[in-house]
Amino acid sequence: MDSTLLREAFLARGERHLNAVQSISSEVRKFYELGQPYRVFHGSSNSTRPAHGSQENIVDISMLSNVMGIDVERRLVSLEPNVPMDRLVETTLAYDLVPAVVMEFPGITVGGGFSGTSGESSSFRHGFFNDTIECVELVLGNGEIVLASRDERKDLFEGAAGAAGTLGIVTRVTLRLVEARKYVKTTYCKIDTISDAIAHIQEETQNPDVDYIDGIVYSQKHSVVITGELTDERPADSGPVQTFSNASDPWFYMHVEEHTKDLPDMHAAVEYIPLGEYLFRYDRAGFWVGRQGYTYFKVVPFNRFFRWLLDDYSHTRTLYHAMHASGVASQMVIQDVALPYDTAEAFIGWVDKELGIWPLWLCPLRGGCPQPTFHPVTVGEKSFLMTSLDRLISQPMLSIGVWGWGPPEYSAFMTKNREMESKLVELGGRKWLYARTYYTEDEFWSIYDRPWYEKLRAKYFATTLPSVYDKVKHKLPHDANGRSMFEWKSWLSTWPIGGIYGMVKATFSGDISLHRQAGWRYNGQD
Repeated sequence: MDSTLLREAFLARGERHLNAVQSISSEVRKFYELGQPYRVFHGSSNSTRPAHGSQENIVDISMLSNVMGIDVERRLVSLEPNVPMDRLVETTLAYDLVPAVVMEFPGITVGGGFSGTSGESSSFRHGFFNDTIECVELVLGNGEIVLASRDERKDLFEGAAGAAGTLGIVTRVTLRLVEARKYVKTTYCKIDTISDAIAHIQEETQNPDVDYIDGIVYSQKHSVVITGELTDERPADSGPVQTFSNASDPWFYMHVEEHTKDLPDMHAAVEYIPLGEYLFRYDRAGFWVGRQGYTYFKVVPFNRFFRWLLDDYSHTRTLYHAMHASGVASQMVIQDVALPYDTAEAFIGWVDKELGIWPLWLCPLRGGCPQPTFHPVTVGEKSFLMTSLDRLISQPMLSIGVWGWGPPEYSAFMTKNREMESKLVELGGRKWLYARTYYTEDEFWSIYDRPWYEKLRAKYFATTLPSVYDKVKHKLPHDANGRSMFEWKSWLSTWPIGGIYGMVKATFSGDISLHRQAGWRYNGQD
């Protein structure tokens, strides 16, 4: 599309956007004047929390899914909240630009990244995803349409980031971009102890040449620290580029394990990955959660042929859809936590002893997040630094992803999840609120600043929206007679009917066509 047609397209989208936001504003104002609660329908979600039932009052914002325009000179993109990461990256790469922080899963939306908190492999440098946002447009709880930024309504801008959409409805975002490169020079450093892996990650965060850092802990004796450097150059003797998005490609975490298993301690392997492929390298298998599908079905061999045959169900859009529909998500521990570097190893030791879940994901996060917040920042006396304005800011921390089967019995499952939350408090960390939360209400508000939050809710007319705790608290699903679904086993929850039902739902969801059409994939041209 030439520049004139592109400009006209952006203008048309701007007009549609104004009309849509006015309609949303009118709906919200009506519920506000009637004093009626409502919920917001986005159209999709990568949350692992279950739905809390239906309400009659629904504000539909699923139509807000367009890129509004790009300012190449200022390196900014304006877009609506339901734009997913793969479409955003595809759009910006056409201008040789890329978001500074990109969520690892293609289907996660811009609005989800802002409202739900996203810390990724470039967050050691750029901060959380919302730290790369210049301003947001919101519809407040009374229907008023406002802008919020670091200069205008700063309290709302900082408070809404990570507040799960409970301070207003985000309708537009302006996002900062950085210069893109063709490849990511990717280094896999094998490390024999967890303590050395954590120390190496912390050391690499000070390396000015590194653009991305994460790590995979396969066992107590096998960790890999992965660093990425953006580059346009690929040495002639570097071999073919490595991709991960095609059905015949390896799953990334297995590829890394295979390439490092025989390396000596602190030795590394290097390869070149096209930028788009690198950003979404964990899409197939959802890191390694897709492996659990083979564990669930038991009779399906976990080999290269069946991973190729069932590839459509390994991409995160279909994988999450199937997990929710089948009920499998409720049987798994899917938690992300953030801790100070000096207590991270103790937490990993607890996970090993109490849950036996491997691998684990490590991701360093930049400090400086202003408090209070719902972000998963480190807490406790040693975990904060004072600014010149006497505001608390977080120190650098390490995120740990814990994803795997929990105890099969519900009571044990609940106990271990609550013990994990207690251990996290003990070690001075916090958890991501996108996942299931098992705190009592008193426990939850002993961690987060309730007076600050309720003051913001009142100031911005958000009391007809559900509170953060209402949205994230664990709630058992019930049948039509009010019986707990964990006590009453329906035919749909029995093996293997639940899993088959989940795959059927995912098949007809439309998600398969989305990942097949992905425009960020490597096209084989250097």
